[in-house]
Amino acid sequence: MLYTFIALVENKPGVLNRVASLFRRRNFNIESLAVGRTEKPEISRMTVVVDCPNGDYDAHKIEANLYKLVNVIDVQDVTHQPSVTRDLALIKVMVGPEKRAEVNSLAEIFRARIVDVAADSVIVEITGTEDKIEGMIELLRPTGIVEMVRTGQVSMTRGVNDGVRRVQQGAVGNRYENEYEEMPEMAP
Repeated sequence: MLYTFIALVENKPGVLNRVASLFRRRNFNIESLAVGRTEKPEISRMTVVVDCPNGDYDAHKIEANLYKLVNVIDVQDVTHQPSVTRDLALIKVMVGPEKRAEVNSLAEIFRARIVDVAADSVIVEITGTEDKIEGMIELLRPTGIVEMVRTGQVSMTRGVNDGVRRVQQGAVGNRYENEYEEMPEMAP
C-alpha cells in the first residue's frame, strides 16, 4: 500500500541525500518525492510517497527513522487524512499543424493547457491527481509522446487537520521506537 508522508526539514545542503539514503538503506521504494521551500525560507517541505508492504508497521518504522535524522523537524503521515494531492506533468507530443486542434481539444477536456508550440510538437501542461494525469497520457500516447516529465505528488491536509504522528521528535530512543504505539498529538 502507498503511504504519503510530509516531512519538514531544515533547508540545508545534503538533507535530501540523507533522507533518500535512509529509504535506500531500509529497502523502501520511494514512489514519489517532491521537495520545495515553505513560507519560511529556512524550512523545506518534503512530500514522500512510499510503498509500505507491511502497512502501518512499515509506516511507523519510516516515521521513527526519519526522526533520527538531525535535520528533520516534523513528520506527518497524511495517508488517511482528508487532503488535497496534486501532481504536475509536462508532456511533449509529436504533432503537426493538422492535429493540433485535436490535442488542444483533449487538453481542454482535462483542464490542461498547451504551454509551447513548435513546428513539429506541442508541450501540454497538466495538473491534477495521478489518475487524471494517467488518463491524459493514455489518450495522448497514440498521437506520439516524445518526452514527459512529472513533479511527483505534493499533498496538503484540508482545514486545520494534521497528519498522524506516531512518533514525536525527541521520542526516538525511548519506548516508542521499538513498539507500535500511537503517540499523542504534538503541541504546536
